[in-house]
Amino acid sequence: MSKVCLNDRAIVSASGKDAENLLQSLITTDIGGLGVDEARPGALLTPQGKILFDFLISRDGDALRLETTSDQAEPLLKRLTMYKLRSAVDLSLRSPAPVTIVFGEEPPEGGYRDQRFEKAGLSVFRLYREMEGADATVADLEQLRIAGGIAVSGADFALQDAFPHDVLMDLNGGLSFRKGCYVGQEVVSRMQHRATARRRVVIVTGEAPLPPTGASISVNGRSIGALGTVRDKAALAIVRIDKAGEAIAKGDAILAGDVPVTLTLPGWTGLSFPTEADEASA
Repeated sequence: MSKVCLNDRAIVSASGKDAENLLQSLITTDIGGLGVDEARPGALLTPQGKILFDFLISRDGDALRLETTSDQAEPLLKRLTMYKLRSAVDLSLRSPAPVTIVFGEEPPEGGYRDQRFEKAGLSVFRLYREMEGADATVADLEQLRIAGGIAVSGADFALQDAFPHDVLMDLNGGLSFRKGCYVGQEVVSRMQHRATARRRVVIVTGEAPLPPTGASISVNGRSIGALGTVRDKAALAIVRIDKAGEAIAKGDAILAGDVPVTLTLPGWTGLSFPTEADEASA
């Protein structure tokens, strides 16, 4: 069992008799099915359906815990307070808040299973306290995220610039299409039913060490996406999978900067690169 403590995390807590109903009407996650020992991805969207804040949500006794990055926490708290109105909800902020990530098959006592990794067939737990004996690094966690195709804001996409489908929230348990209305729900439901999502997270494998985060991924001089998290020859990226599929079918070179790369959709998603035949029959 390996573990690493993160120092850039914060907790927004929502408690009170109306807390669950309030969040259920605002965020993408279906809180009704949230288990007591799991942390699920979630987001608060803009009315246009783009990710305004992203977080992991879990139960903390009778309260709900939203774990996010330190720079998002205060704006998220202010936005939730704006929506709260007269609801019987108490909102509080703890920043920074210690979060220990544990890799291993056996859950640590008090650990919450991170459902993003679970979907990818990986066992990762989150502890909302500091745990002594850290023997892993943030780089180890990044390598695991790359292997699982798990994107995070800041490193892999900019807030207010990505739809939930772009970062696989429609497939990892972070986006509900059944629970009813929430902010931005109409847009993401339309994307789902019309199957119009064309930007997706891919795993990038380079023939040489890759350029830094933000470098363009291109085909014949035209950008189809940009690198996110990079670890040596491996990375995540969000790309136009229709353009990538066309390049793969034609045998055109795909470059990250000037490094030839191979793009792979995370196996757990069941997604495939569209072909021209798929587009014609759609």
